[in-house]
Amino acid sequence: MTTDIWSWVHDTHRQLAESGQHRLADALAEIAGHAVEGRNEQLDAMFPEALASARALGLPWVEVFLRHWRLQNLLNKRYQGEAAMSEAVSLLEFAHREETASCPQSVCAVQDFTICHANIDGPGYVPERLAVLEEALQRVEPARACFDCLSREYADTLEDDGRPADALTHLDRAETRIRAAGERTSLSFVHSRASALHRLGRHQDALDAYDTAERAYVAAGNRLDDDDRRKLASGRALQFAALGRADHARELLPDAEEADRYPDIRHRWSSAVELLADAGEFDNDAALGARLASWAGELDASGAHRPCLDLVLRAGRLALARGAREVALTLARTGERKLGQLRRTEGVAEQVAALRAAAEALPRPELPVPVEDLPQWLAEHRPDPETGAELLAAALALGGAPDTVLVVNLAGALGALGHTRAVTELAWAQLELDPGHEYLTGMLGQLLIDAEDGEGVERLAARLAAADPEDPSDAHWLRARWAAAQGRWEEVGEQCAAVLAHSPDALNTRRLAAAAATRRGEHAEAQRLYQELLEHAVDPEAAGEEDAHRTVQEPDLWHLVTAATANRDWAAVRAAGARLGIEFDTDSGPVEEEWQLIGLRVPRTNGSTTDLPALRTGPATARVLPVLGDDVGLNHGDVVVFSPAVLNDRPEPGSAEAEDWRPVFELLTLLDPAGYTTYWIDGACPEPEQWYALRDALRDAGHAVWVYSGDTYRTADPDGGEDGLPGIYAALGVPPTGTAAGADALLTTLTAHLTHPLAWPALAEAAGADTARHQKIVDDYEL
Repeated sequence: MTTDIWSWVHDTHRQLAESGQHRLADALAEIAGHAVEGRNEQLDAMFPEALASARALGLPWVEVFLRHWRLQNLLNKRYQGEAAMSEAVSLLEFAHREETASCPQSVCAVQDFTICHANIDGPGYVPERLAVLEEALQRVEPARACFDCLSREYADTLEDDGRPADALTHLDRAETRIRAAGERTSLSFVHSRASALHRLGRHQDALDAYDTAERAYVAAGNRLDDDDRRKLASGRALQFAALGRADHARELLPDAEEADRYPDIRHRWSSAVELLADAGEFDNDAALGARLASWAGELDASGAHRPCLDLVLRAGRLALARGAREVALTLARTGERKLGQLRRTEGVAEQVAALRAAAEALPRPELPVPVEDLPQWLAEHRPDPETGAELLAAALALGGAPDTVLVVNLAGALGALGHTRAVTELAWAQLELDPGHEYLTGMLGQLLIDAEDGEGVERLAARLAAADPEDPSDAHWLRARWAAAQGRWEEVGEQCAAVLAHSPDALNTRRLAAAAATRRGEHAEAQRLYQELLEHAVDPEAAGEEDAHRTVQEPDLWHLVTAATANRDWAAVRAAGARLGIEFDTDSGPVEEEWQLIGLRVPRTNGSTTDLPALRTGPATARVLPVLGDDVGLNHGDVVVFSPAVLNDRPEPGSAEAEDWRPVFELLTLLDPAGYTTYWIDGACPEPEQWYALRDALRDAGHAVWVYSGDTYRTADPDGGEDGLPGIYAALGVPPTGTAAGADALLTTLTAHLTHPLAWPALAEAAGADTARHQKIVDDYEL
């Protein structure tokens, strides 16, 4: 198999674009970048539609490509294990069918399959991983990029088997074969080499390998991207820390917040930090412990059992070093649970046992007050969560039935320290002893929702329903919140309706039901629910302290305004607006005013979002200002409804940012489309006064113009000038009352006198005009 994957991608992208499948073509071009760079939201938004399109068009090779890169993201960027296994197995089978076996990306499904097993239990699956990789390597030429990937995976497997020297030998042989085939190893190759060298204690050699690989990569004409820089920095930081060169390690170590965002650097980051903390060169504090515990929780939830245990042990050693007995014991319990999910436990089982023994040997703190006074003392003194956890655990260890108040406080402290699963287990155990405790039940419900534990949610809901068969409102309310967290808005409405059937005065239920109706686009239903909420609320003037939570809140009125606006119920908009203190220019009819410039956050077709400038025309409406392309489902002049919450923080008064600040709101729905059609104008920029005259003439004729090019945009100079010419790239919006032919004729007249002609090939084609002239301009000016 010699087909080059990226040549195939280029050709397939062109074919899709030419056949009008622009969104699938864009997905094909962008998905690998999203996957590698960790742009998870964009990838998650793009993938389902792209996969459905590939299947509908009968393009199995495209399907393999899309599914592979999504798996690369799930496995390498999010470190999923069992959560991704079914997809890894399915793709491996699909990629080896008759219609896909020749696809240049099909062999990559083998790598996905082995990485998934490595994330679950690398050492436990060594024989299976080696077998499937050996078979794949035999049918891949060294000149292909897949040979590089599979060779790295083979070396990683040898490392997991405790054979770093063999891993290094394998990498040397693979590199020799790659070079003999006239190719270079990837930059990723050096990370496998450095890992083997690190395990062999050859830390300076690992640093030298990083330097050599980076120089070769740059010398070959490549540029390091952000992903490359993160990985190289964390890898080098680990080697410097192992050499005891703390200054260099700290200088290179990425910020903790960066490790929060990119899980693929956490292993090296945390390894370096442990070495630095042991040397007294990094703060081993509760905040570090909470960060590592939360990372371990993510791995736990995704079924990445071996990486989770490795991180738990590292966090446990650090907890022991700072004397955090209860945290270390909690980590030991997590480690014991993880051992039960591994196939191969030699070495790590002993470490878990040692962690528990060392934790139990640590002294318990003395209580500052009697046990019954401890919750009040903690509320008054507010120690850090780790200290609080130690005191609460010491109080509970004094014997007798666990006090629910102490358990709830301990759960809160451990939750703040990142131990979500442990807190859930603690709450379940206490609920068996104190089944009627409302706060404990509510806390457990929220914990289960936050942990995305659907089975636990249903277990608790069934328990609540059985406890009060006559009024299962609590069970329905828990299911409604769970459905909302999962984005199942139809189910939210059904569960909320069941609550309201038993508890018609429930305000929060109506709020959630209305929010769900809004998400479903059922704005009339949302308005009805918000108006009912006003009817069932307690009069603020008559409400006592105990009823304060049952009064109408300001956001309720804003949401009512938004829903009524989407329904064009202007009387309701004005009535709710009056309660908010809004003064309108007119007393009746549609609200169409000029308030302020705002930003409008809208989704792009590729899954990302963009903030568009817009003119706010009422409390919940705005008119879009720019002329837009087909990557956004709006255009100039469209009137939209937006959600009331401001998405960006207002800068400090008097700051440089405050002067240009404008609030940003999320698009809710299109209210009145203006009907503009977009075409593009490109070419060398006329003189400023000529451009302004052209722009104003177009606008006077009813068209919209929006310039996208900046000062750096330049075109080629047909006369041979080396620096080229300043360029202009602008969008022309043709109104629904106009035609492409009329716009083409007007532009032709208005630009006839320009020294350098402008091109608008798509408009000319739509107008049925001569496109050859425009293609010549494109060619001459290299547009």
